[in-house]
Amino acid sequence: MSAQESYRSKRTTAEAAIRLIRHGDAVIVPTGVGEPPTLLTALSEHRRDFQDVKVLQILAVRKYGYFDPETASNVRHAALFFGPASRAAGQAGWADFIPNYFSEIPAMIRQGQVAADVVLSIASPMDEHGYFSLSLGTDYTMAAVEKARVIVLEVNPNVPFTNGNCHIHISQVTALVESDEALTEVGMPVIGPVQQAIGSYVADLIDDGSTLQIGYGGIPDAVVLQLSAKKNLGIHSEMIGDGILSLVESGAVDCSKKTFMKGKIVGTFVLGSRKLYKFIDRNPMVEMHPSDFTNDPYLAGQNNKLAAINATLQVDLLGQCGSESLASMPYSGTGGQSDFVRAANRSEGGKAFIVVPATAKGDTISRIAPVLCPGTHVSTSKNDVNYVVTEFGVAQLRGKSGSQRAREMISIAHPDFRAELTQAAKKMGLL
Repeated sequence: MSAQESYRSKRTTAEAAIRLIRHGDAVIVPTGVGEPPTLLTALSEHRRDFQDVKVLQILAVRKYGYFDPETASNVRHAALFFGPASRAAGQAGWADFIPNYFSEIPAMIRQGQVAADVVLSIASPMDEHGYFSLSLGTDYTMAAVEKARVIVLEVNPNVPFTNGNCHIHISQVTALVESDEALTEVGMPVIGPVQQAIGSYVADLIDDGSTLQIGYGGIPDAVVLQLSAKKNLGIHSEMIGDGILSLVESGAVDCSKKTFMKGKIVGTFVLGSRKLYKFIDRNPMVEMHPSDFTNDPYLAGQNNKLAAINATLQVDLLGQCGSESLASMPYSGTGGQSDFVRAANRSEGGKAFIVVPATAKGDTISRIAPVLCPGTHVSTSKNDVNYVVTEFGVAQLRGKSGSQRAREMISIAHPDFRAELTQAAKKMGLL
């Protein structure tokens, strides 16, 4: 049977496709816009027909009907990272959370620590050789394809076809549905004076010829917007967003000085605009790879001058970062922050930046605290953190003692909180 004949034989409706899911199955869905809206809508509409089905995903971007506490025993979300669509469910306790490093999710799937019975993914149209591209969410999905009993693709002509280890052959596919729905677009965050100030400090420390990893959020994007005058930058990141596209268009990114995968923009998921999705389509400069490749600290660290830029919610005086919870209340997840902090620390000339506004709630709460709030989920340890940046300056921590770290952190806190932090540091024996 030819690839085209096989394609036709496996084409079906979304309702028929989800009937391949069994009670108790674990359903793997890719990151962000890699999620298949037609299939997840069908699953939501028929969720009461199932029992104990779990949908596992990093960063859900749409709030589908299955996000429903009344039917959580039928179809339940299991977050690998909470996003806007799933956060309320996690905080209310009717969605699950699986702690992880993004780099290790593929191994967790292969080793059976994370189940993968079914894969539901959006995909590009099939090429003449019978291959689809899982370009928008390569991440852990490729590992799940190896393990799953059922693989269902939602084939959409708006999905780009990219190079890299992100291809699946028609012979691996159980069923497919077709859709032509416009892809979800995610705009750049609003950037205010605090974000601009932090971005300026970080931009001053990034040299020409550096390779960038850009985390998710307003402050990392603020850094990107201040790098357009740099030269010969490279990209090795988990997320490819519109900020990176703007650096390519300005001429700042050409990947010519990269020491690992020279000439290539490397990522594992894409989140942005239609223009961005068009840019990566069959672009020889762009390669999408699973997260155990992009986020592996050893591999990413082979890029000299790797600059990793990631945000946090709270930092203590020793540099511990609580980046994924508000005290014990879940907010996001570890994601790739620790992966890339460690990668930058391995990199020759690398720099790992943790960026955070100095205060919250209208300057009433200091995000720099003597100790993290009780119950806070520690995302990145004091041993890994190097640069911490607020709108008041830069603290450089690696190689420094506890007392030196405390002084550095107090110096970048909001001035209204420095005396209080100094007094607390003295009580802790740090000063």
